[in-house]
Amino acid sequence: MLVKHTWSWVCVLLWMALIFYLSHQPATESAELSSGIMERIVAVVEIVVPTIHQHLDTVHLIIRKGAHFFAYFILGILVIHALRGGRLTGYRRVLLALSICVLYAISDEVHQLFIPGRSGEVTDVLIDSAGASGGIGLYLLAKTIKRKRV
Repeated sequence: MLVKHTWSWVCVLLWMALIFYLSHQPATESAELSSGIMERIVAVVEIVVPTIHQHLDTVHLIIRKGAHFFAYFILGILVIHALRGGRLTGYRRVLLALSICVLYAISDEVHQLFIPGRSGEVTDVLIDSAGASGGIGLYLLAKTIKRKRV
């Protein structure tokens, strides 16, 4: 059990390291990465919505903010999972998981203040927090459904 518990925290730290790595990219590198992703998405979406090219700025914003949401959605799942089996249960465990994610989101935005061309945004912390909340909520929902089936 200790090995599983330790591995869970290693996964949390590795995911946090990935978030840190992506946040540490200067604005030009970050923009290139999101532009490459955007090109692939647009190529698929334009099959259904041929006028997508008229809204590229909006698509780019959605992709960038969606990446924030997704990264912290996964972090929320990893953190709440790592906290399982500990002394805290119920709302205290959820609050601790959410607090860890929100504090990391804040520290990530502060970190970006020191990266060329990047900025720290309160809205990104809110998006990150919503993502973490969603991940924690989905994890708890899945656990509840699993318990009811057994």
